Amino acid sequence: MPRKVFFSFHFNNDAWRASQVRSMGALEGDEPVSDNKWEEVKRGGDRGIQNWINSQMSGKSCVVVLIGSQTASRQWVRYEIEKGWNDGKGVVGIRIHGLKNVSGVTDVWGANPFDGFNVGNVPLNSIVTCWNPSGYDSKSVYASIKENIGRLVEEAIATRAKY
Repeated sequence: MPRKVFFSFHFNNDAWRASQVRSMGALEGDEPVSDNKWEEVKRGGDRGIQNWINSQMSGKSCVVVLIGSQTASRQWVRYEIEKGWNDGKGVVGIRIHGLKNVSGVTDVWGANPFDGFNVGNVPLNSIVTCWNPSGYDSKSVYASIKENIGRLVEEAIATRAKY
């Protein structure tokens, strides 16, 4: 049975890329949120967004951060990383900049979203994997992610159990 995971990503920039990963069928992820639903959640302000994230993370064993060019700077992605780790969930990053968006365009490499977090005196970026798929085009990047995502999630859960 596939693991239940929470997908974290920059909605405006990477929703199309994230939907490709979610639809691979390798994991049981949270349901994609529609533009209308996300606007409704945002109208609840910071507290409403936190409550929505908290409810979506409930019952998940891992946070999969789908990393695009702007992911590391997003307030809610950073919240999701911290909450996931603090709640004892596995955390893993997968770079998705090589997947095409709705316009058929790939993106540029983004910063590591785990930079700036610490577990005691240990930087989180030295604990959590920030994985870059192989491939020279969107199709091969997709295949690389599909082939490896299950293993990456299992490794993240095992790593988290050590801390």
